[in-house]
Amino acid sequence: MNDASGGDEKEYGRIRPLDAAERRVLGVLVEKAKTTPDQYPLSLLALVNGCNQKSNREPVMTLDEEAVDRALESLRAIGAAAELFGGGRVPRYRHHMRDWLGIEGAQAAILAELLLRGEQSEGDLRGRASRMEPIADLTILRQHLDALAERGLVVWLSPPGRGRMLTHGLLPAEKLEKVKVQLGLAMAAAAAAAPPRPAGDDDDAPTGPPVAHRPVAAVGPAGMVERLAERVAHLETTVADLTARLAAVEKLLE
Repeated sequence: MNDASGGDEKEYGRIRPLDAAERRVLGVLVEKAKTTPDQYPLSLLALVNGCNQKSNREPVMTLDEEAVDRALESLRAIGAAAELFGGGRVPRYRHHMRDWLGIEGAQAAILAELLLRGEQSEGDLRGRASRMEPIADLTILRQHLDALAERGLVVWLSPPGRGRMLTHGLLPAEKLEKVKVQLGLAMAAAAAAAPPRPAGDDDDAPTGPPVAHRPVAAVGPAGMVERLAERVAHLETTVADLTARLAAVEKLLE
């Protein structure tokens, strides 16, 4: 096949944030190159179908040929994709992740999954990216993520630990801020639903049944009132935090 991408050489390899259609199109090109290599490069129709499929997509989208073609044109302008012509008349399309971002293999699979589904946990990402490239365990995944994060291609959304959340670094700034706010709201809601830890309780405290798990009779009426007061105070603090965060979301969406 002959590469018919054309375009301004000065723009080739330029890295910039991608809009929703561009993210979906580029993610699909990488995914299909790895999962259905016999059908790759993709025709426009196959690419539209891949963008609109319901599995492994978040959100599910409905893009027509015109929208996909516009996304392809802008991706070609920055060197992220190319149009190819073979023996037939139907043009086909491929990604240029190695030339555009300097990534391939597992790192390309990781970024593709983030483009296709957005923010997710490390564990979910490993399972999904492993469909395209083998990633033995979280240790291997984190090595790739650290390398991508150093270049700004991965953005951490929560502190290290189990269930750590992340997304890709190709989001527009305003979209990334919305993702962070929404995740903060979800984490605050989860914290509100969890029972509060007793005062003074920490990992170094002496072993033994915590107050929250003692029989009601052992606590007594005074202890019950104190526990309820602590719970109410905790909920009031959480509600105030959620109110502030909702106000921030509304301001962003104006």
